Amino acid sequence: MKNIKRKDNESPFVIKKLNWKYHHIGIPTKESLSEEKYLPHLKIYVSGFNTSPFGIEWMRFEDNCPTSELIKTVPHIAFEVDDLDKELNENDFEIISKPGIPSKGVRTAMIKHNGAPIELIEFKRNL
Repeated sequence: MKNIKRKDNESPFVIKKLNWKYHHIGIPTKESLSEEKYLPHLKIYVSGFNTSPFGIEWMRFEDNCPTSELIKTVPHIAFEVDDLDKELNENDFEIISKPGIPSKGVRTAMIKHNGAPIELIEFKRNL
């Protein structure tokens, strides 16, 4: 996706034109935090996701976690999309993590834009 200029008072292109919705920011950490939840299939500990009023999620990775080093070291922003496959197929994104299912009713993929990881999330709400 090419860089698109916007005015100071305008929303980012993906919000204004593609109707993506902010979901959370994920921040890598090496510290064990209270109320961590372990996701064994991903080899990641997460915390703060369900308690932060701002949508901040802390992520701690096991040494043998197969996740991209970019995701392990650089904070990412996550956007909810209506159709994950459509977004990935219709845009020229560099995919760094193919679509997967981190939890029931949730599909995600990670893309890279200007060196930053971006997570796209699709929810199946009728489960």
